[in-house]
Amino acid sequence: MARLDSKFFLRDTVAAAQDLLGRYLIRRDGGETIVCRITETEAYVGAIDKACHAYGGRRTPRTETLYAAPGTSYVYLIYGMYSCLNFVTGPEGEASAVLVRGCVPVSNADAAARRRFGVPAAEMTAYQRKNFMNGPGKLCKGLSIDRSLNGLSLGNGLLELAWDLPELGLPRRPGDMPFHTGKRIGIDYAGEAVDFPWRFWLDE
Repeated sequence: MARLDSKFFLRDTVAAAQDLLGRYLIRRDGGETIVCRITETEAYVGAIDKACHAYGGRRTPRTETLYAAPGTSYVYLIYGMYSCLNFVTGPEGEASAVLVRGCVPVSNADAAARRRFGVPAAEMTAYQRKNFMNGPGKLCKGLSIDRSLNGLSLGNGLLELAWDLPELGLPRRPGDMPFHTGKRIGIDYAGEAVDFPWRFWLDE
């Protein structure tokens, strides 16, 4: 397996958000391994981005992880109940990250479906299949990702990223995979940053 490491994230946040599309997100939990293909991301750049938790250099106990080394997981809660998974980008101390907004299970979908809906994948309704992991809170529930995974470095064995998984027959993503670009979701409070075209997604 060709895993991604910190070097992948030591660069421009927008470029990293685009390049994460089609990569594999691997979650090991309770003796089970779930693999998903990332289908949607958003970029957040603390220095200039009013939608970023660390805009203008803000440092709080919640945002301190954003200043960690590239590739570190940043997991936070929204509405006090939904977890969101991010990976820190750029040099340590600069507070930028990529939010993983959506993914599609490609190995052990049953485990993800049980975590998400309490049933195996074959027993999901049409509505559940359509809304399986197409949102940051949904994918975190399907992968049992919560604040306990905040601050992990890549290669930790619980939460990893990979280029390909030949042992599972999952090939490397084509380098010229087309994707869509648009405004980010749910940031109406963020002034001019509302219009930044920093959301990226694939046709599933």
